[in-house]
Amino acid sequence: MHFKRLPKQFNWTKGHAILMFFFFFALYSTAQLQSKPTFKFTISVERPESHNYEIQFDISDVEKDTILLKMPNWMPGYYQFMNYSEDVKNISATLSGGETIPVVKNSDNSWQVVNATNKSISISYQVQTHKEFVANSYVDIERAYIIPTNSFMYVDGYLDYPATVRINNNKIWTSIATGLPESENTKSTFQSPNFDILYDSPILLGNLDSLTSFYVNGIEHRFLGYKLGNFDRNSFVEKLRRIVQSSVNVIGDIPYKNYTFIGIGPGQGGIEHLNNTTISFDGNQLNNEDHLMKVLNFLAHEYFHHYNVKRIRPFELGPFDYDEGSKTTMLWVSEGLTVYYEYLVVNRAQISDDKTLLRNFERHINHFENNPGKAFQSLVQSSFQTWSDGPFGNQGPEKGKTISYYQKGPIVGLLLDFAIRNATQNKKSLDDVMRYLYWEYYKNLNRGFTDAEFQQACENIAGTKLTSIFEYVYTTKPLDYKVYLGFAGLELKKVGENEKTYKIVPVDNPTYLQKEIYKGWIMGSN
Repeated sequence: MHFKRLPKQFNWTKGHAILMFFFFFALYSTAQLQSKPTFKFTISVERPESHNYEIQFDISDVEKDTILLKMPNWMPGYYQFMNYSEDVKNISATLSGGETIPVVKNSDNSWQVVNATNKSISISYQVQTHKEFVANSYVDIERAYIIPTNSFMYVDGYLDYPATVRINNNKIWTSIATGLPESENTKSTFQSPNFDILYDSPILLGNLDSLTSFYVNGIEHRFLGYKLGNFDRNSFVEKLRRIVQSSVNVIGDIPYKNYTFIGIGPGQGGIEHLNNTTISFDGNQLNNEDHLMKVLNFLAHEYFHHYNVKRIRPFELGPFDYDEGSKTTMLWVSEGLTVYYEYLVVNRAQISDDKTLLRNFERHINHFENNPGKAFQSLVQSSFQTWSDGPFGNQGPEKGKTISYYQKGPIVGLLLDFAIRNATQNKKSLDDVMRYLYWEYYKNLNRGFTDAEFQQACENIAGTKLTSIFEYVYTTKPLDYKVYLGFAGLELKKVGENEKTYKIVPVDNPTYLQKEIYKGWIMGSN
């Protein structure tokens, strides 16, 4: 604040001082009396058999005579345009006195409301559901899966403000599962500090089942869901606890007060969030060992995402652009390296063995090396173009010329980890890079990192340039498995009659360093 010196002729008196006191007091009081905007949502599922639900959006103290309402076009964590606004039906607006005012649709996902009197407004609309999918809301007579970006509009320019969500009890369902904290004073009412957190917190309503909670480092972890099924629950919970502990060991911190796994029923897919994940889950299939391992890997993947992508993140992924999508060239880090760590944390939790760990990487190598798209699309291109190509690179117009960061990403992660371990005589690893990104960019700087900053972090940890490795990120240069797998005493061999199938095998007579790198990689030590 800049202060101007008083002229010499100014005669400061006690009266002047009193007048100035009251002047500043009046300014302070006026500022205090100005109310902050409030945003309250009420969810009602009165007729679940109709596959729709009702939203009432109460808006107060927005000092604008015209407000623009928007519905997000996508859901962070699923990098596709979902066009949620198409599900909005029968929208209307009412002033606090009961007067109905017009709602004019401005664009595919926005509506204009003129409120010349600046009174409180209540916006009402229905959301029609039509597809059982982890990134879509869905309602039927047994449960309601509410995706916030599919449900809650926001006032343009006010994403940073708190929001309240109240759920009307339909007298059919008894349970609510969500990552939002419940209000201390009002049952079935939840608070969010801003709309980014609100949009990060799905809600599942129904007569839900639950597993026994477990604790890691004193923090509670819950598992609730719809039709969890019949399986050995105690054994499953113990394995999940070990997976969480193994993940925490990589980073060395738990950044949430509690965590909730939310099973939404049979199906495919999962979406990660800051303190919860929604996952397709059918416990009836867990008696099959192969399916159990797939589910445990899947849960490890979604759980590790609360570190890698939600907190360790490219700078484009927050604050989010809910209109145009938050496009980044680093989904190979956010998704590909999460695939890499899902296998490692399950192995280090002593749930899978070393042979299974190598088979998981063999599978990705075989998919990638037999994909003609490897000669046309790089990892960064695959990351950026996922909005048109689809999450697995097979939905766009350039079929046969695309790859998936879910396949090449973990392979490059493997080679990168071995390169860092070799350069540092096994004293550092990719684990150290992930810890550095978490503590420096998330904890200290409170922001995401750029492509260059990620590479610099890897090179700082390695103590050397890693140009050759990062050519595998930015170009379509063939991967040199012989060199990088060799650092850990491994090699890639072609097997089968057509020699299009690859297998990872140990080299003959590995050196002491090769043995130490392999052992450190398996155990998670340097």
